[in-house]
Amino acid sequence: MKAAVVTSGGVAVQEVPAPKPQRDQVLVRVRACGLNRADLAVAAGRAHGAIGGAGTIVGMEFAGEVAEVGSEVRALKVGDRVMTSGAAGYAEYAVADWGRVNEMPAGMGFEEAATLPVALQTMHNALATAGGLQKGESVLIQGASSGVGLLGMQIAKFLGASVVIGSSTNAARRAKLKDWGADLAIDTSKPDWADEVIAATEGKGVHLIVDQVSASVANANMKAARVLGRIVNVGRLGGARGEFDYDLHALKRISYVGVTFRTRSVEEVREINRLMREDLWAGVTAGKLKLPIDRTFALDEAAAALAYMKANNHFGKVVLRV
Repeated sequence: MKAAVVTSGGVAVQEVPAPKPQRDQVLVRVRACGLNRADLAVAAGRAHGAIGGAGTIVGMEFAGEVAEVGSEVRALKVGDRVMTSGAAGYAEYAVADWGRVNEMPAGMGFEEAATLPVALQTMHNALATAGGLQKGESVLIQGASSGVGLLGMQIAKFLGASVVIGSSTNAARRAKLKDWGADLAIDTSKPDWADEVIAATEGKGVHLIVDQVSASVANANMKAARVLGRIVNVGRLGGARGEFDYDLHALKRISYVGVTFRTRSVEEVREINRLMREDLWAGVTAGKLKLPIDRTFALDEAAAALAYMKANNHFGKVVLRV
């Protein structure tokens, strides 16, 4: 099969053996792949943990048809149209644990389906599970113009948030955030952005912040949060290390939670997907939770697609067509 493989000279599409599913896995004939920023680290050989380095197939979300199921898989069958998170997705065939695989809603295309699994799982976990979002609460999504951020704002609204605030330092992207769930779009390069958040939340500050930026906004996040607010650290686009105001953290009695998929067990990820389906699948099937596709590339253009994403000029998702 063809696959986009990490080599010493960068990512190249090569012929490699097709994978075989283990007893609790599903083999998918991949039709489309969604690109994610974590793919850039894998492609550069800088991924954390066991994944990464020469010979690694890139990709962590994809959609297609079930080609084979393991002996313990009961809920899926050959021919089912599915969308899933997993590993080694930039390929004609890829495997995924059955607990991460979801049947595609009727009428949904493969390219649209390939944009959703990672964002659905990541943002439902951050907002509902780690963040404990309740109806009527206010939410700030840092890094809202990313694919995950755009879906995060929609999920917050779908779950009953009263005020949804999204951040982007890019003026053109910031202007589009209200089309994707934001009641207020803010520019965190402005020194007084936290004051805007406080003003938008009746002077009290925001209940829940889902932070994909981190170091560069950490202290202002705490200023923007209300007493007993919650901050969920999802990403570190603004740096993994920085200054932290411990006194402000204590003064506001903020709950600060870090999340990542890298240290989660198979069972934990299955539960994340189950809870996401329980809360959000009606919104997915109704077309209320969706993402714009900025550009589509062929699998043979995987290196160009990654370069396009790295340049950071896109809005929404970049997709590979297989």
